[in-house]
Amino acid sequence: MKVILALDQGTTSSRAIIFDRQGTIRAIAQKEFQQIFPKPGWVEHDPSEIWVSQVSVAAEAMTRANISAKNIAAIGITNQRETTLVWNRKTGEPIGNAIVWQDRRTAPICDRLKSEGLEPIFRKKTGLLLDSYFSGTKLHWILKENPDAKKLAEQDKLAFGTIDSWLLYKMTNGKSHITDVTNASRTLLYNIHRQEWDQELLEILGIPESLLPEVRSSSEVYAETSSDLLSGAVPIAGIAGDQQAALFGQQCTSPGLAKNTYGTGCFLLLNTGEEAILSQNNLVTTIAWQIGNKTEYALEGSIFIAGAVIQWLRDGLGLIRSASDVEALASSVKDNGGVYLVPAFAGLGAPHWDPYARGIIAGLTRGSTAAHIARAALESIAYQVQDVLIAMQTDANTTLTQLRVDGGAAVNDLLIQFQSDLLQNPVVRPKTLETTALGAAYLAGLATGFWKDQDDIKSQWQVDQEFTPHVSPEQVQTWRKGWERALQRAQKWQEEGED
Repeated sequence: MKVILALDQGTTSSRAIIFDRQGTIRAIAQKEFQQIFPKPGWVEHDPSEIWVSQVSVAAEAMTRANISAKNIAAIGITNQRETTLVWNRKTGEPIGNAIVWQDRRTAPICDRLKSEGLEPIFRKKTGLLLDSYFSGTKLHWILKENPDAKKLAEQDKLAFGTIDSWLLYKMTNGKSHITDVTNASRTLLYNIHRQEWDQELLEILGIPESLLPEVRSSSEVYAETSSDLLSGAVPIAGIAGDQQAALFGQQCTSPGLAKNTYGTGCFLLLNTGEEAILSQNNLVTTIAWQIGNKTEYALEGSIFIAGAVIQWLRDGLGLIRSASDVEALASSVKDNGGVYLVPAFAGLGAPHWDPYARGIIAGLTRGSTAAHIARAALESIAYQVQDVLIAMQTDANTTLTQLRVDGGAAVNDLLIQFQSDLLQNPVVRPKTLETTALGAAYLAGLATGFWKDQDDIKSQWQVDQEFTPHVSPEQVQTWRKGWERALQRAQKWQEEGED
């Protein structure tokens, strides 16, 4: 039996999932790792812990599936994007912790670049906004703040990578320093039109090109694992950032199809085909994937805090014992009781892009309960998605007729029904919710002939449940007034320069 091994390296856990030829999960393993918060607004990961956790879950999944390396046709990698790390090429050791995509420490750098009138240059070439979310200013910060880093970089002794590059480097025992176009397109350093590292942007941020990985397509054989890793060499044949992988896993492979992933954050992507549409509404333009010589693009709205607000209810407030308890608690009240929660714990992403926003709970009265706060937390996820979708439809000059959803929180019927009500559109949940890992598996399988072509896998996407609106547009407008008032109060809460 031949299978595909997908490595899904996320923000809070590393996972390994084994898929068969029908796209069915044969085994799954998951391991959480530490979240490091050195200062307010700072978020870091230990790269070595990520590596060890990813290797261990791969081995565990193989054991559960009762397979060996010879059964694995290929490995696909999908990863948390924008998270930035630098390591020593000779020793393979990181020079410090990885700076996570949620980290806001480089907001002042972005402000300075904007004040110098440089944002239009970055927007035109990369499709991205100048925000600390992206990798480029994180790498600039590392080279500036680490006394030895700049010198070592200029001597070609350091390597930069997002998590995909780090995993590939470690899996090949230091032989391959590679990324794919989807991850490169999230760095603020890659020209998505010419598809190359951009010299002008590198000079602006003071980054030597020698640090950067080679950029390849999303579906090809990059290398083989070192033979001692999985007790046998296995081709590594697919790489895509997690949201692009989910778009592919959801089979949104035609222009106009959109998906939303409810993970730690929320990520809404709309396939725009071979056209890179420059947003006029604070969304980003990104490469969806490159297969063969064909590059496709997407519009994306990134929401920083989605499932993470449920974790906060559990770990920060102690309102629930496990994340799965939130639906029952929120359903115990008929509505939010006038309570609105804006989870701007790490600022606001699309379409607001306010690094100085902070979380707020508004509308509390003596009658407010833990259930109202839980419901407001769930609803905050859906409101943020609606904000992005309004901007996205304007940019693309289209009206969506359906939204496909996936990710951990997509199992929450209350959330998805509320989402459909807000959007006044059907929201469709597929049978396979592990679409991020599935997308990576598909990309790897296409490169190795495991699947013949895209038509071969298109029929595998199946509907689990379709949610349709249960309320009137007038009711939605009433709800939104409360959300917009709370949102306004959360914005620009912190003064620029404050810790």
